[in-house]
Amino acid sequence: MILQTVTEISPLEKKLTYRSKIFFFGSCFATEIGETMQSLNFDVRINPFGVLYNPASIASSISRLSSRFPFAESDIVCSQGRYTSFFHHSSFDRDTPEEFLENANRCLAEDSALFAAADTCIVTLGTAWVFRHTGRNIIVSNCHKIPASDFRRERLSVEEVESYLESFVSAHPEKQWIFTVSPIRHLKDTAHGNQLSKATLLLAIDYLSSKYNNVYYFPAYEIMMDELRDYRFYQENMTHPTPQAVKYIFDRFADAAIDSSCIAAMAAAEKELRRSRHVPLK
Repeated sequence: MILQTVTEISPLEKKLTYRSKIFFFGSCFATEIGETMQSLNFDVRINPFGVLYNPASIASSISRLSSRFPFAESDIVCSQGRYTSFFHHSSFDRDTPEEFLENANRCLAEDSALFAAADTCIVTLGTAWVFRHTGRNIIVSNCHKIPASDFRRERLSVEEVESYLESFVSAHPEKQWIFTVSPIRHLKDTAHGNQLSKATLLLAIDYLSSKYNNVYYFPAYEIMMDELRDYRFYQENMTHPTPQAVKYIFDRFADAAIDSSCIAAMAAAEKELRRSRHVPLK
């Protein structure tokens, strides 16, 4: 008796090994999977500018890493007495403009070198909805608690998402690109708006994977929707996967994308991680 619809996954042609240099971009789901790989001792860098949800912000970040074009005073915004930019996570906030620029550009130089060396980029798209700052006419990565009246909410079209993704895939044919769509539901967009958003992302990725040989799609979204179709796999907010669900999806990813030669080392790393987290009774 079959009690589950299993998602078919095509194996990655060029599988990941401990020699791979891997860059993660995208939503908090990308962070969770990336941190899992880090804990297993893979060579991983995750979201150098912070968590990113939409294709426009991801494309902007990758373009900045590629060009190494430094951040300038014109990029700075002030929010609640702290200085940052619309391209950065709040963890980059500093007390003065000078401190922000020094840190942002130092990190940019370091991460640009790591990105240049990366052979595989894993991109998790969260939503096709974006916020555009009306004064600067740019799509922002983070609104930094600036008044909502300063922004206009938009949903990118399939063609716009295709264009953003193709801008960096075509610029870096030497890299392997693995795309996923985050299983985290953005219910602030309403249930219907979330479905439209996910469908937009899926259609754009399908276009890219059919056009480029170095583009691969991993169905994290479908695994969550079909194989883990139960609220026990969601956290209390009913939108984020539980750690058990994340581990299940990662295991499915590992089966499809990580070379079997890594299995023993991964098992040893996981055993050591469990040992390090164990607190002996006194």
